[in-house]
Amino acid sequence: MDRRLQDRFSLDGQVAVVTGAAMGMGRETTLTLARAGARVVGIDRNADVMEETKAMASAEGLACSFAVADVSNRDDLMKVAQRTQEDHGRVDGWANIAGILRYSMIEDITPDHVNEVIAVNQLGVLWGIAAAASVMSNGGSIVNISSSGGEMPYPSLAAYGMTKAAVMQLTRTAALELGEKGIRVNAIAPGFVDTPMVRNTHLRADGSLDEAKRREHLAARAAQSPLGITGEVQDMAMTILFLMSEAGRFYTGQVMRPNGGVFFG
Repeated sequence: MDRRLQDRFSLDGQVAVVTGAAMGMGRETTLTLARAGARVVGIDRNADVMEETKAMASAEGLACSFAVADVSNRDDLMKVAQRTQEDHGRVDGWANIAGILRYSMIEDITPDHVNEVIAVNQLGVLWGIAAAASVMSNGGSIVNISSSGGEMPYPSLAAYGMTKAAVMQLTRTAALELGEKGIRVNAIAPGFVDTPMVRNTHLRADGSLDEAKRREHLAARAAQSPLGITGEVQDMAMTILFLMSEAGRFYTGQVMRPNGGVFFG
């Protein structure tokens, strides 16, 4: 490959923060950005599982560090941003990936259910944008995770869907407000991706994975795509890499849809 093309996708010398780094999309993004040359700070509230990400990064010799933080707590994210700037002298990229999935039909939904989903999926992105903007003195790229669930209705996912729709509008507003500082703000709206969060919905009462139920679910989701496939976490990580790199320099306020064609926008 031509070196000039490689350089457009390189993150050499950059510093990025990734929320939800303990598993799934957040873990894969943490590793991918580090492989592209960035020094990455991965954060999550699940310290035990994040040790697995830490071990994987260490095995590859990647420049990653990790911190325990709750994205629903604004002060937590502000502290991470300030500490990252103090330790590394800059923050160039910030990926707001942490999210939760909770099921409930509208007539059965409770305030606790709604508040929990909003706190992580919606306010967690808001506080992440605010924290990133507070330390991005030389411009940068913020990438938020929305979902096709924010554009297509799914039974029992009303609270989840409304938070993901909110992330899209929040992304556009942030792009408008922060553009003068050279900060690009974009979102990706994945289609179905087989992540640990999704796999948790296939657990039996004893905690074991119901493989038959999982395969049935994957097949049903694949059938919704013109390509006949479901997404992988690497698909999302590569989209985030593009948006954080020089190759994505002309993108802001956009919702990208790596979704296998289940929704065309």
